[in-house]
Amino acid sequence: MNAAAKIIELSMQKSSTLLPANDACTPLLELKNVCKSYGEGKDKTSILKDINLDIKEGEFIAIVGFSGSGKTTLVSMIAGLIQADSGELLKQGKPITEPGPDRGVVFQNYSLMPWLTVYQNVALAVDAIFKDWTPAQRHVHTEKYVNMVNLGRAMDKKPPELSGGMRQRVNVARALAANPDILLLDEPLSALDALTRGNLQDEILQIWEQDKKTVILITNDVDEAIYMADRVIPLKPGPDATFGPHFHIDLERPRDRTALNHNPEFKRLRAEITRYLMNLGMEKSQSETPDKIRLPDVRPNTSNDWKLDTSALKPGQRDLGKPRYLEFAQLSKIYPTPDGNSTVKVVDGFDMKMKKGEFVSIIGHSGCGKSTVLSMTAGLNEISEGGIILDNREIDGAGPDRGVVFQAPSLFPWLTAFQNVMLGVDKVYPHASQDERDDIVEYYLTRVGLADSMFKKAADLSNGMRQRVGIARAFALSPKLLLLDEPFGMLDSLTRWELQEVLMEVWERTHVTAIVVTHDVDEAILLADRVVMMTNGPHAKIGKIQEIDLPRPRTRKALLEHPDYYRYRESLLSFLSACDHTH
Repeated sequence: MNAAAKIIELSMQKSSTLLPANDACTPLLELKNVCKSYGEGKDKTSILKDINLDIKEGEFIAIVGFSGSGKTTLVSMIAGLIQADSGELLKQGKPITEPGPDRGVVFQNYSLMPWLTVYQNVALAVDAIFKDWTPAQRHVHTEKYVNMVNLGRAMDKKPPELSGGMRQRVNVARALAANPDILLLDEPLSALDALTRGNLQDEILQIWEQDKKTVILITNDVDEAIYMADRVIPLKPGPDATFGPHFHIDLERPRDRTALNHNPEFKRLRAEITRYLMNLGMEKSQSETPDKIRLPDVRPNTSNDWKLDTSALKPGQRDLGKPRYLEFAQLSKIYPTPDGNSTVKVVDGFDMKMKKGEFVSIIGHSGCGKSTVLSMTAGLNEISEGGIILDNREIDGAGPDRGVVFQAPSLFPWLTAFQNVMLGVDKVYPHASQDERDDIVEYYLTRVGLADSMFKKAADLSNGMRQRVGIARAFALSPKLLLLDEPFGMLDSLTRWELQEVLMEVWERTHVTAIVVTHDVDEAILLADRVVMMTNGPHAKIGKIQEIDLPRPRTRKALLEHPDYYRYRESLLSFLSACDHTH
């Protein structure tokens, strides 16, 4: 039984009793020296240690941290779904021992009944908790919260008919309809695109302002934390995870994203929190990374002329900066409509030239055709009109000269991480010795932080670890063109920052021509020589190209301190905002 269902079931077993009003001097929620471990004996691992926290009524708290640091464990304890090993969790001075309707929980995954409508999913919780109300009262209450999250027009639709963002709105509505004192949001927006995420952030803030709920938001996004919260609290990496310093967000409400980009206090807080978290990440990475493996200087067989060279040694990159190395000529993609009676042009005349060794980011709202352009470049999606030329050859199918990393990596679950990467390396380096091929695989898996997990089966790895394998595999093939489709989208911000640095480090060594599709403005600026901004679909095309004239090698820390960084950020945010208004 999932957590949401457990809460509803326990709520059904007893009627809701509203606790007395909280004393102004007493925190609504208190955590005192809370500890939690998993496992037994020698397999016992301490997840959380000495967690102390006081939260006032009506406060909005954001907790940020690494994946696996215990954020979800912390939320589950506050929700009453699991019990602490030691310490106290008190709400209004009373111990938390089980789930209750006074604590509404929204998890990252949508826990909805697929055969029920939006209205019925929300009504399920309302009927269970407010049994003493008349049917008419419950109906009005349910509709109120469905409308509050702007789903009034979708009230009779079922979850399979809804987008990911709409399904998450139903979860929020259901949690709020229980009239909780505390709203627990466990990374509820991390799987959503940037536009949907921003809209839901605003809706949650609007609800918070109206109902004055106490909110605890678990997030991996520093900007989201600063934009929404009164306090941002980092959770240090586990084992023995504990809280870091509390950052008080003294920014006037309501907050405007575009205005914050010019706000000195926002910039100071953003830099301070980011630096603190990155320093934690560096400590964690250094403690886990063994001595570096030497990367053999072996040439891949993806070059047109590789057989002409009897040596297996790979020469340095030639002709860097060569114009028109990759050329998109009036590229378009046309799909039939669902009824089959007409067609729709998703991408319309994408036209661009790239130099050899150039790194380009493509950004835009969901549905603007970013991934479609990438999949056509990879040879995985047929071109409807126009063409793509790579190194003087027209792309007419997939090939090992293009390395691709998708948001969800395609690994063989019964093979180890090492074996998954070796599958490609064996094909691309048939002329290298087995020891050299082993070193290539080990080098890249170590660089992406999998030194201790390279011989684990893919099925036993977390989503984030599987994504690292996909990234290592793409690098290991030493392709002519590296294509990255939201490669870090499934990862928490801190792991994402770490892998961005790894990507930059490897790119500096190889200067492979690369394209990344991303919805992350900061990622687009950090990685790219140029950022291509696409207009909304259908008929999406290039709306604007921003040159990024920042020194390389780049790091996120250096980026935050560069005087031009916020100017570039403003350019991208303004474009995306304008596209949003034309939707």
